[in-house]
Amino acid sequence: MDLMSKEWLDAFWTVSELRANLVILCNILGALLLGLLVGYERSYHGRAAGMRTYGMVCMASAALTVFVGYPEYWFAGHGQHAATIDPTRVVQGIVTGIGFLGAGVIMKEGLNISGLTTAASIWASSAIGVLVGIGFYGAAIALTLLSSGLMLWGARLESRLPSRHAIGVSLHFGAGHPPSQAQVAEWLLQSGYELAEKSIAITVDGHRSEWSFVAVAVDRHTGASLPLLADALQTHPSIERFQLSHARN
Repeated sequence: MDLMSKEWLDAFWTVSELRANLVILCNILGALLLGLLVGYERSYHGRAAGMRTYGMVCMASAALTVFVGYPEYWFAGHGQHAATIDPTRVVQGIVTGIGFLGAGVIMKEGLNISGLTTAASIWASSAIGVLVGIGFYGAAIALTLLSSGLMLWGARLESRLPSRHAIGVSLHFGAGHPPSQAQVAEWLLQSGYELAEKSIAITVDGHRSEWSFVAVAVDRHTGASLPLLADALQTHPSIERFQLSHARN
């Protein structure tokens, strides 16, 4: 058949072909709305990935999944398609691609790690799109509500449970002031923190040294704030400079 013939071109605009396109479009729009809902919380809190990112991820995942269900309409029915199509292979490719995207939003600076929740929620957004694409609309809506609820109220729930917050500490000691582990642990204990011994990393430059480690609050109600801990560390003459940060964000 001539690829530019009227019959060949008309095949792309048959009623059945348009109906299939309409179904795919509805799935894409539904996935977009659900993705925007999940992304609103991240956008509201000023994260790098916002509503547009989540909407695109969810919408693209749905589009890549739903078209597999209509092989008879590929190329307006002119193409040769396999008798059996395994949609799980498409889903596998989506999961792999989202893994790379999620890794890009995880940032590690010293002992501070941020972006883990954003990466996990992007992966969940992709799963929502896949559910929409294969027709599990109820499950997609449920996962959207669960994901949004967890990101909105999960931190409040976590704050009410017994927990001990951790901070990242980097201490720079001047020449002639080599510290001892017991001494550093005592300084921290005075501010309500315990030294996590297995997290200690020591860098020596000539006669100067740098200690980097994680300190964990003794209990939920102890542990000075970062400004108060900074004031306490400034009183020790052996410390030339220091850096404090939350161990995770």
